[in-house]
Amino acid sequence: MNTNINSNIPLRNLLSLIQNRFLKTSSTTRPPNASTSFTVQYLVNSCGLPLQSALSVSKKFQIDENNLQKPQSVIQFLKSYDFQDAHVAKLIEKWPAVLRSRTEGNLKPKFDFFIKNGFVGQLLPQLAVLDPRIFRASLHAHIKPCFELLKRFLESNENILAALSRAPFLMSFSFNATVRPNLDLLKKEGVTADRVAKLLLSQPRSLQHSNNRMVYAVTYLKQLGIEPDKTMYIHALTVIARMNESAWRKKIDMFKSVGWTEEEVLWAFKRFPCLLLSSEEKIRSMMDFFLNKMKLERQTIVANPALLKYSFGNRILPRCNVLEVLKSKKLIKGDTNIATFLKLSEKDFMERCVAKYENKVPGLLEMYGGIDKGKR
Repeated sequence: MNTNINSNIPLRNLLSLIQNRFLKTSSTTRPPNASTSFTVQYLVNSCGLPLQSALSVSKKFQIDENNLQKPQSVIQFLKSYDFQDAHVAKLIEKWPAVLRSRTEGNLKPKFDFFIKNGFVGQLLPQLAVLDPRIFRASLHAHIKPCFELLKRFLESNENILAALSRAPFLMSFSFNATVRPNLDLLKKEGVTADRVAKLLLSQPRSLQHSNNRMVYAVTYLKQLGIEPDKTMYIHALTVIARMNESAWRKKIDMFKSVGWTEEEVLWAFKRFPCLLLSSEEKIRSMMDFFLNKMKLERQTIVANPALLKYSFGNRILPRCNVLEVLKSKKLIKGDTNIATFLKLSEKDFMERCVAKYENKVPGLLEMYGGIDKGKR
């Protein structure tokens, strides 16, 4: 830092100096005009944005130096609803036009609605920062019906926030066009509320697919005999909804090329749907390893489809190395099903195959990956 800078230089001039130096380092950024310069200073000084974020916002949003009443009233309004400085900065960064919003006629009724429905303390600021588009929509035509429908399935505001953190669109403008029709379809098909809630919390982006795609997925699951009351229904639905018929057919053919029959692929899909989301490269390399290196029977892999989804470097290879050593020393039976050990939880594998034999096989823990392995 330059210690020769005069401490009497006004903050505004000093910020302008820093800003100009920052801009000169970028060959792609044009020097700001007077309006942009003031906007950047205001966003930094009054709104708490980092300089680089303020520069980015200023390219599409300008603040009138002679008309600060509106942005100042918005900032004061937000802080009156327990918005911390970090919340204010993040909201403005995502939605600069909020500084031009009408607080009494626009923001206040929406904020009050959420507070009335339990979004108190930091829940309201967290919601606003997650997806500011919520507060740009109509309260009565959009926000209320969206919230009420989500609340019916998710029950708690914490669950709503959790779902929104994965898929902010759930309460944005696309709700009525995509999410609502898909929820209505699932209800019509007999999917229970608790399973819909599970979908909203674990795979909410599945509901963003077009209604035609969701109808296709629901219809195909019927053809496969996977009913809405089955445990794997939601998982299977999310997989099918992501793939059109051509992609599905290509995936089936890929499995057939490594020795599976189509019946085996469908049987494995019903037990472990996300198997079909694995890349072709991973499926081929895993099949090669299990068949040629570990000498597993193909039917063993078919019966345990989860083996093809595990991490090769973190799980499969370290465990197989340990099992090979234990078998060579006759500490485990040669005819033991390797798949059983590969499916064990990390804790159980450590106890049954590493800690149990560590004294008999020096270096076994290090071979497996050290004590940090148990934390994964």
